Amino acid sequence: MATTLDAPRSRQAPTHPGRRFNVEKWGWIYMRVSGAVLVVLIFGHLFVNLVTGDGVRQIDFAFIAGKYANPFWMVYDTLLLWLALIHGSNGMRTIVNDYVVHATANRFTKYALIAATVLLLVLGTMVIWTFDPCPANGLAKNLPDFCKAVR
Repeated sequence: MATTLDAPRSRQAPTHPGRRFNVEKWGWIYMRVSGAVLVVLIFGHLFVNLVTGDGVRQIDFAFIAGKYANPFWMVYDTLLLWLALIHGSNGMRTIVNDYVVHATANRFTKYALIAATVLLLVLGTMVIWTFDPCPANGLAKNLPDFCKAVR
């Protein structure tokens, strides 16, 4: 028994007469738009991290702390995280639709994919937005050298 997918250009799926939202069409559109935006974001990320300054040698804890002191980079990295993770998950959803033919297994796999995506989005966003290189209650021996100047 194969899963029936809506035609990408259909306004209303014949298999779901009451539904007006075509998941396949909007998934297809999302892949194209997010892919184009991701190309720009990824090359910007690589340029800033690998080309400017000392290249890969500059990337350490202090480099990340310096980047995340600027809210622009926090928004930039959050956008990169969300677009890339949802783009990849949508691609995995397409693969599941193509190769997991048993209806229950298909549904279970897509629910597991959604759960993993939401978990990674929440954790990744929390890491970006709650990053503090110099926590107030941290031990001096565990803090980076540049934090000691603040104390």
